[in-house]
Amino acid sequence: MTKPNYQKAQFLLSVANMNQLPPDQGTEVAIVGRSNAGKSSVLNQLTQNKQLARTSKTPGRTQLINLFGIDAERRLADLPGYGYANVPLKVKQQWEILLDQYFRSRHCLRGLILVMDSRHPLKEFDENILEWSSECNLPVHILLNKIDKLSTNELKKAMHIVTAALPAYENAISVQPFSALKGTGVKELRIRLDEWFTC
Repeated sequence: MTKPNYQKAQFLLSVANMNQLPPDQGTEVAIVGRSNAGKSSVLNQLTQNKQLARTSKTPGRTQLINLFGIDAERRLADLPGYGYANVPLKVKQQWEILLDQYFRSRHCLRGLILVMDSRHPLKEFDENILEWSSECNLPVHILLNKIDKLSTNELKKAMHIVTAALPAYENAISVQPFSALKGTGVKELRIRLDEWFTC
């Protein structure tokens, strides 16, 4: 199978529950992160399309699963992010139920990109996602985003904190530094995505 052209990604639809998702076929890779981790900026940098995913100064704007088609058989799924999101507890609980159902029952899901703010890695949300993915034996690739805001020593410390925590999980987990602002790490991210989309 040929490598995907991420610049061809186009918005498909937004869904609020599992029944609204496209047929469970082809290959899907999901991207998730706390509401201030820069998830939308990562998607826009990956696809070289600043308009693809909505970015906002107000964290937590992604309240649905937003699907983007790369081609007829391959999709990116932008999952709800929360943390600082100023939404009612009931809404957050609904998001958790939706994410749990998605991870456990979406057969075409090949892997998960977990975006963390490199200044504040492994918050409770991140650990919950890693636990879910471990239970589902879902591969995870962690992006330590916003490294442009860190010194070299601070980045080394953040990488050490994350890599030291990974043996606690049973699924395959990799991690890399990333800057959606500068484009640092995009090549490495595409290599990992290519592996999932062409397997």
